[in-house]
Amino acid sequence: MSNLETFDVVVIGGGPAGATAANDLAKRGRSVCLLDRAGRIKPCGGAIPPQAMREFELPESVLANRVSSARMVAPSNREVDMPIEGGYVGLVDREHFDEWLRARAATSGATRVTGTFEKIERDTDGTAIVVYRPGQGRNGSPSEQVRARAVIGADGANSFVGKHYVPGYETVKYVSAYHEILRTPEGFDGNRCDVYYQGDISPDFYGWVFPHGDTISVGVGTAVPGFSLRAACTELIRRAGLADAEILRREGAPIPLEPLKCWDNGRDILLAGDAAGVVAPASGEGIYYAMAGGRLAADAVEEFLATGKAAALKNARKRFMKAHGKVFWVLGIMQRFWYSSDKRRERFVSLCADPDIQYLTWEAYMNKRLVKARPGAHLRIFFKDMAHLLGLVSPR
Repeated sequence: MSNLETFDVVVIGGGPAGATAANDLAKRGRSVCLLDRAGRIKPCGGAIPPQAMREFELPESVLANRVSSARMVAPSNREVDMPIEGGYVGLVDREHFDEWLRARAATSGATRVTGTFEKIERDTDGTAIVVYRPGQGRNGSPSEQVRARAVIGADGANSFVGKHYVPGYETVKYVSAYHEILRTPEGFDGNRCDVYYQGDISPDFYGWVFPHGDTISVGVGTAVPGFSLRAACTELIRRAGLADAEILRREGAPIPLEPLKCWDNGRDILLAGDAAGVVAPASGEGIYYAMAGGRLAADAVEEFLATGKAAALKNARKRFMKAHGKVFWVLGIMQRFWYSSDKRRERFVSLCADPDIQYLTWEAYMNKRLVKARPGAHLRIFFKDMAHLLGLVSPR
């Protein structure tokens, strides 16, 4: 058996999922190594709900902005405003937000390591050995190694950990996302998010204009091969009246379409966040679900370390799907139906003008639960949906 430094847990990836898992485990007294690449920023609108602020004890200082409404833009350019009564949508800049989460994990006791993950080997006693290249990964420095009683793969969509060490990972499906960060021009309305449901901006998803205070994230996503995300983003910037705004950076990455069927290797490796596929269909919301998945991964790994039973690792997925599986199922159906053509997108935006839909949408978003307190609203929405599905009402 080697004399390498041994950690209870090595977390590979320092985004919201990995940093949350590392923080939770370190606070429990576990020895944690948080391994993250330098300079990685995920393309993301940056929206987080009030529930994330409460659940993960986030201070107001992590927010770059708070918006009080959203504007839905239909293929016909019809605009529908959805004010948020008694709440808000928080916006973060991932460059600063992710770093704050990593720093918090270090303050809680996690050991931060900057480097590029390479592979997992096995010691003579079967313990995982995590091999990584320190620093920027481009300086020719030799690989280094640490032992891990457990490994959490939070290395994003297209996860290297998932591809090589978790069975069934090759079945994951992706949306390609791309955004440009612009400097906010003088006079821009930073109190709302704009969402464009237009087929030439995205044939199967949407485009977004999300204000982050001094900057704006303008982005698009699609699963359609060959669709030019960059050209669509340029057109979206023009439609949003931002053609003269300074572009500060451009970023692109895959986003998973649905949770994987299996998150662990049945031994000592568990996936979390985008690596596990926990991005909400239809909305593309990922930060809250990544953090929730990271916390559940930490719980499952803690149980595994305490009992030695690898079956405990499966609890992360079981608990996540119990809490959020129904919402993901509903959103998946909604995306497949309403985003499939401009005719349906037009009707979808029309539905967004309904007060009952606005109330239930914001309550579910802000508090991350299905609303049961107003059954009459659910019934009215059901009949309105049916009327639109059957074409019995005009989309205007």
